[in-house]
Amino acid sequence: MEPSGSSAERKDSFSALPIFGMEDFLRESFDIQPKNSSQEALRKWRSAVSVVKNRRRRFRHTADLDKRDEAEKKKLGIQEKIRVALYVQKAALQFIDAGNQVEYVPSEETRKAGYGIEPEELASIGHSHDSKRLKLHGGVDGIAKKIKVSLDRGVCSSELPLRQKIYGFNRYVEKPPRSFWMFVWDALQDLTLIILMVCAVVSVGVGLATEGWPKGIYDGLGIIISIFLVVMVTAISDYKQSLQFKDLDKEKKKINVQVTRDGSRQKVSIYDLVVGDIVHLSIGDQVPADGIFISGYSLEIDESSLSGEPEPVHASPEKPFLLSGTKVQDGSGKVLVTAVGMRTEWGRLMETLSEGGEDETPLQVKLNGVATIIGKIGLAFAVLTFLVLTARFLVEKGLNNDLTKWSSSDALKLLDFFATAVTIIVVAVPEGLPLAVTLSLAFAMKKLMDDRALVRHLSACETMGSASCICTDKTGTLTTNHMVVDKIWMGDETKVIKGNDSIDAVKSALSEGVVQILLQAIFQNTSSEVVRGKDGKNHILGTPTESALLEFGLLMGGDFDAQRGESKIVKVEPFNSVKKKMSVLVALSTGGFRLFCKGASEIILGMCDKIVDNKGEAVPLSEERIISVMGIINGFACEALRTLCLAYKDTDESLNGDLPADGYTLIVVVGIKDPVRPGVREAVQTCLAAGITVRMVTGDNINTAKAIAKECGILTDDGLAIEGPDFRSKSPEEMKKLIPRIQVMARSLPLDKHTLVTRLRTMFGEVVAVTGDGTNDAPALHESDIGLAMGIAGTEVAKENADVIIMDDNFKTIVNVARWGRAVYINIQKFVQFQLTVNVVALMINFVSACITGSAPLTAVQLLWVNMIMDTLGALALATEPPNDGLMNRPPVGRGVNFITRIMWKNIIGQSIYQLAVLGVLEFDGKKLLRLTGSDATAVLNTFIFNTFVFCQVFNEINSRDMERINVFRGMFNSWVFVAVMVATVAFQIIIVEFLGTFASTVPLSWQLWLLSILIGFVSMIVAVILKCIPVEPGKRNSHDGYEALPSGPELA
Repeated sequence: MEPSGSSAERKDSFSALPIFGMEDFLRESFDIQPKNSSQEALRKWRSAVSVVKNRRRRFRHTADLDKRDEAEKKKLGIQEKIRVALYVQKAALQFIDAGNQVEYVPSEETRKAGYGIEPEELASIGHSHDSKRLKLHGGVDGIAKKIKVSLDRGVCSSELPLRQKIYGFNRYVEKPPRSFWMFVWDALQDLTLIILMVCAVVSVGVGLATEGWPKGIYDGLGIIISIFLVVMVTAISDYKQSLQFKDLDKEKKKINVQVTRDGSRQKVSIYDLVVGDIVHLSIGDQVPADGIFISGYSLEIDESSLSGEPEPVHASPEKPFLLSGTKVQDGSGKVLVTAVGMRTEWGRLMETLSEGGEDETPLQVKLNGVATIIGKIGLAFAVLTFLVLTARFLVEKGLNNDLTKWSSSDALKLLDFFATAVTIIVVAVPEGLPLAVTLSLAFAMKKLMDDRALVRHLSACETMGSASCICTDKTGTLTTNHMVVDKIWMGDETKVIKGNDSIDAVKSALSEGVVQILLQAIFQNTSSEVVRGKDGKNHILGTPTESALLEFGLLMGGDFDAQRGESKIVKVEPFNSVKKKMSVLVALSTGGFRLFCKGASEIILGMCDKIVDNKGEAVPLSEERIISVMGIINGFACEALRTLCLAYKDTDESLNGDLPADGYTLIVVVGIKDPVRPGVREAVQTCLAAGITVRMVTGDNINTAKAIAKECGILTDDGLAIEGPDFRSKSPEEMKKLIPRIQVMARSLPLDKHTLVTRLRTMFGEVVAVTGDGTNDAPALHESDIGLAMGIAGTEVAKENADVIIMDDNFKTIVNVARWGRAVYINIQKFVQFQLTVNVVALMINFVSACITGSAPLTAVQLLWVNMIMDTLGALALATEPPNDGLMNRPPVGRGVNFITRIMWKNIIGQSIYQLAVLGVLEFDGKKLLRLTGSDATAVLNTFIFNTFVFCQVFNEINSRDMERINVFRGMFNSWVFVAVMVATVAFQIIIVEFLGTFASTVPLSWQLWLLSILIGFVSMIVAVILKCIPVEPGKRNSHDGYEALPSGPELA
């Protein structure tokens, strides 16, 4: 994660050495996009992977493209079937004479349960959109009667088990979870381990024939025990990972819906939904089950996910059928649930979509490339080692004239050579590299879930570490979303709302007519409800803005139900982020109609030509008065208040088509307070220190936005605040000049957010994270590198298009995701540095020793133990380290930078040279240096070399905790996994050397040799300090007490 520099410089620095051509190879064959990668790119890297020990395990966390193709075909088949049901069958039904239908009779079981219609019949009516059959059953009222439900009170909670028994659960069939033994079986699919098991069995057979029981089984049994250990540790690690993913998957599928049950409106899990439930739908919701329309306003349903048809369907009493999995594009409504779970087409579709898995992440793919390159080198060295050992053996036999004399011990020797070569492949092919990414991501995702961030796509966690820009909403993300009416301007007076005393003062200052029209505007024109909870208290269900207005209306003495009862709602135009207003047409009990409208202050003000004075009279709105009202609006906004205007218009007709957009009378300007969240300013400063630009994109008034942005530390003196319409009108060239300075965009449309994100990515190469909560934010969330949906305020459509769901809607949580993303990236770099060092040393020491002495110092059992240290245990130790504060004091990783940096190569080469030098000297002159004599001198030396090699890796693992700073112990004890792995490695090394010599070809060592092994290992830490003092760029020294400061001022420009 080095500061981004010129990629050309990096390429030139190492182009002289062939190994550094690795990055070019990785870019060519192992490069995919974090999101929406093409099938071609996904297939290309798979075909480039050649050396794989265990295909099942290596590719477990990659998408199965063949299954995915099959699932896509099934999906198209289901969509075609639905299309036929909707368009062909519907037309055919027009010719069926309802009079010829036989009277419907339900089964005995259904009748006994008290219901008058079969589950299949009920589901079939919805699938086929069969209006005639619905009519035969008495329409929505008849169906409600047959399934024993009141359309006003909903189902009784006590009936839920019976309904689930007869009509089913709202769940679709999922693949059963993999058991622990399946992971053991996967680990056993490793080709090299299978070969070693065969070698071990042959070794036991030959050993028993030549050396008898029990001595003859020791070598083979040692390999079998080692393989068993490797398999069990691997399976346990993989199984624990799968449990983490299972928990995350459960969390992803948690969707709550609003229903009427037991006479009150409440939230329930989508999985607890039953046939007969009355579901309330609003814009952005996913339809949770098949159902029939009861009532609603402007309810537009997007059925493209099921039928493939792009045009939305208008739900109405004439077209009452809604299908599970479709989306509410506009409006609101009430629906009677008629089919759940696998009786819906969505349930069948979801069963097919669960096949194929999730796309792999760019790091997983890149490390598959690294593993392929190292694997090829390792395979070549393994073959060379076997050939050299065999050639030397044959030459020796030839010199002794024994070529024609072969014994079982000779066969055993050749078998040992083969086992050593195979074990070199085990160590040399770094199968654990791509799997370490999954381990690190799973760990980070679990921690983020605890910290209220739900990562929906693995790659998002990784990409967030590279984010250079965050485009954030204001409401609920930077602010608390706990809104209260703070000020109102009405009848030429501004009133501050603080408790009951101020409410009494407001009421006394206004005439009864004014108060009445105000309460009508509040209670009639709202998508929220005031409901009585089980505790007998009033509860407001709705958005924070609506709730603030309703709460103010209740404080003013208004009665929600009484106001609603006085008039009948004829038509509703719900609020959306494009129109920025909500309108309702009501039929008054006194006759005539009245329109109420509320929304963005300047938009509503522009629709008004009159204003209510303090006597309640509508007087003309002059130009001077408009300027005066705009001054009030801007004054409220500069105090960081969210401003709304409420207006009305009387009319004599019912009005068809769109409601009028002029001729209204302004009632009130409302200032709603939404305080900045605690800790947001500090979180913004953390982002700026980390090289991440924060931009606020909001639909609010520009003055409100600027006030909040200054309070949060987003808007600086040289920054630019711009309105959406102004931004929209700019040419691409003008945008190129403006965008770097934009810190606030107010009164923006979702299209403006999408344009800004696209320009930042394409013009400036930024890695952009964007927040969104509305249905119309979906394109921007999809287009961005990381889409962040709000868990509380966000619609289901926004969440479905997001990569991460911020469960508490808090900006601090977004910064935490960035911190963990950086931790994942650098943790994988640490692990790669550590593993490549072990690879190089293990390969070279065995190969050189085989060439010169005719034997390998590290046996198969010892190499298997080393493999476990560097692979599974190394990944656990280094890939799961929590983030430290230093990570947010360095710039983000740019697009296309080298993953294995110059600093990493310097550390790998330096440590490898030290370890090879020490182990080489010990191998060729160890007996003399250590003054070893006697018959067991060779065994003691080989054990000492093995012990020293392992301790070099233990200390190098500690070195790898930080690739740049000298103090590698900082924060070490905060990572209990790392400490546990270190302790376990050392403890097991003592057991292997001192007690398992018979199986591991070791002998107990004296305390002096133990101390010397530890000291030689410890010297690698001194070597690491020296290496960290060597600059990787001429004339530039490393900063050892912290990371290099980010540029600022003119340097940043």
